[in-house]
Amino acid sequence: MIKNRFLKQLISSFIDLLPILLVVLVFQILVIRQPIPDVADLIFGMLLVVLGLTFFIEGLEQSLFPIGEAMAFDFARKGSLFWLLAFAFSLGFGTTVAEPALIAVADEAATIAARGGMISNTAAAKADYAFGLRLTVALAVGFAIFIGVIRIIKGWPLHYLVISGYVGIVIMTIFAPKEIIGIAYDSGGVTTSTITVPLVTALGVGLASAIKGRNPMLDGFGLIAFASLTPMIFVMAYGMIL
Repeated sequence: MIKNRFLKQLISSFIDLLPILLVVLVFQILVIRQPIPDVADLIFGMLLVVLGLTFFIEGLEQSLFPIGEAMAFDFARKGSLFWLLAFAFSLGFGTTVAEPALIAVADEAATIAARGGMISNTAAAKADYAFGLRLTVALAVGFAIFIGVIRIIKGWPLHYLVISGYVGIVIMTIFAPKEIIGIAYDSGGVTTSTITVPLVTALGVGLASAIKGRNPMLDGFGLIAFASLTPMIFVMAYGMIL
């Protein structure tokens, strides 16, 4: 049964990636009209991507989603608001610090900042800048999940919080240094990636399922919106302070 399930997931992953491969081939052959370089490497690379995506999705279904929902349910049943909120903040912070996309963006931002003269062009200065950016974004996501969990518990309307947040972002954009605005906006996107999204989604759905009177479909989702929103505010504040 496990073998059949893995094979089905493998085929599904290949079908998901097939449109990307077709787009590359069509433009390479019909528009650019150049032979495809390193065909063997391309095929081997695609196989690795298919396998990686298959293992990743299987891992989500086998571990991250169940453990996130189970822990949220256990905390809700325990009835300790303090530990639930502490877990929510720690989960948002920890998953974001380990987010590969954020690490890549922070390192690139540090390199560009050094090249533009905003910081010293030394390895230590760039490392400090990148770490400060990662820490700022991680704190923002931790705060976002903290607020999101309170929203689920209290039943606050999602759209009021999201609209208020984006109004604040627009206002801060006017006063923030122009060099930090693009980084801040990108920071909101890179937080919602491979590690953060599965655990945060599972937390929201599990918590909404465990609390009486909450609908998992209506109340369980929306945490990712906060995780995208607050980093923009925190990073622009980080730029204004620096």
